[in-house]
Amino acid sequence: MYPPRSQKNEGRKKARKRKIGKAWIITNLVLLLMIVGLFGYYYIFEHGKSSSLAENAGLLQQENKSKTDSAGGGQSSSPVRENVTAVSNEQPDDSSNGDEHAADDKTEQPSDTDTDTDTVTDSRPTTSSDTNAAEGKSSESGSSSEKDEQSPDSSSNKDASDSGKSTDPNESEQVRKAASDGTASPTVTLHFVGDVQFSGKVEQRLEKNGFDFPYQYLGNLFRKDDLTIANLETPVTTAGVGALNKTYVYKSSPKALTALAAAGIDAVNLANNHILDQGTDGLLDTLKYLKENDIAYTGAGRNAKEAYAPHYFERKGIKIALLGATRVMPEANWNAGAKQPGVAGAYDSTAIVKSIREARKQADLVIVIAHWGKERATALEPHQTELSHAFIDAGADLVIGGHPHVLQGMEQYKGKWIAYSTGNFIFSKSTVPATWDTAIFQATCTRAGACSMKLTPFRAELGQPVPMKDAEASKILQGVVAMSPANVSVGADGTVTAR
Repeated sequence: MYPPRSQKNEGRKKARKRKIGKAWIITNLVLLLMIVGLFGYYYIFEHGKSSSLAENAGLLQQENKSKTDSAGGGQSSSPVRENVTAVSNEQPDDSSNGDEHAADDKTEQPSDTDTDTDTVTDSRPTTSSDTNAAEGKSSESGSSSEKDEQSPDSSSNKDASDSGKSTDPNESEQVRKAASDGTASPTVTLHFVGDVQFSGKVEQRLEKNGFDFPYQYLGNLFRKDDLTIANLETPVTTAGVGALNKTYVYKSSPKALTALAAAGIDAVNLANNHILDQGTDGLLDTLKYLKENDIAYTGAGRNAKEAYAPHYFERKGIKIALLGATRVMPEANWNAGAKQPGVAGAYDSTAIVKSIREARKQADLVIVIAHWGKERATALEPHQTELSHAFIDAGADLVIGGHPHVLQGMEQYKGKWIAYSTGNFIFSKSTVPATWDTAIFQATCTRAGACSMKLTPFRAELGQPVPMKDAEASKILQGVVAMSPANVSVGADGTVTAR
């Protein structure tokens, strides 16, 4: 007997459902396999493509590098200038220095109304020691027995890579003209700073903050140039007897010279009105400590021959002569004599002019550091102009002045630059704002003695120069312009030009 029709229909439905279910399962499996296949294909294809691109990019980079190396000897064709603005954004702690600055002004700084009571300005001191200076003014020895003169190659403690430095892009037209005839290759970069001393309130601050404190904002500036020169306005000694006939007497610790050398200062001028503050014993100690720290000196010595002698340096194959002389001293017996330690005096310019002429025969570049003028006066004394022109007439290529404790103007005479006063650099801080303005004077010079000049403005805080920017920097630069002849201008970047 056959099953009822309803049961047959139900059986057919179940069979159809099973077929449909199998079909969906198969369909889903096929779709899943297709999706997996697509993802697999995409992954394999794109990964291979990326690898190929990376390999191609690597090959292109290597090819470009090889082209650069072959064109520029493996170095970048565009020079990179090191940022030397500051190594710290921290400003000096002046909160406790207001009274110190005022006290410093009373105990260590010259009178506001006139020059130091221990300073002779217009009247030339006359004693027998002047005769001794005249007898010993020969510079035939060339310089003291420092390693700069003995082995030019060993004299440079600068980075050897500096020999590949490119010419300063801001160099003057005079330097560019020299470059066109091949005389400007290579050039040397020199830095000059003003008065430095580490006595009194300055010493107290350095004992508290470390003797490297003055150089915290300078970075590698002095270590990366070819020569850095300062005016050392203090004897460095642990002994000596303070001068009795002076109002302001300085004495600095030998620890200061270790930090001075580490900062990159290569040489100091000693021809000034404070180097004998601790007598001849203090001066001789200073010479000893300078030698121990490999810091060259000029302008003073164990006798007149050494005091007036040029000190020679060799930088990038350029021979540089450095001389110092002072037109300011408290009494005539500070003059170096034939057998007497002292300074190179310039009240009578005969001796220093003779040394400059001698240096001109020996050196490619002749630099004179002069101590002159009137303290805290921006106007020039007649002897500053007379002496600077005489120095250049005798063969100097660059004249850098100091002593007034303020900035003064610049002049170009016969194509040679004169900076009349560099101001203070590491010094006590007085209550006279003009003494706070200072600058680092940069000279870029050729073998032929053509120099371009550039100023970097600073503020001389107590024992530490701090870089100035924007409006404050512009004010300092324009102040130098205002004190200079009308044909001298200073750009916003500090480049000095003469029309």
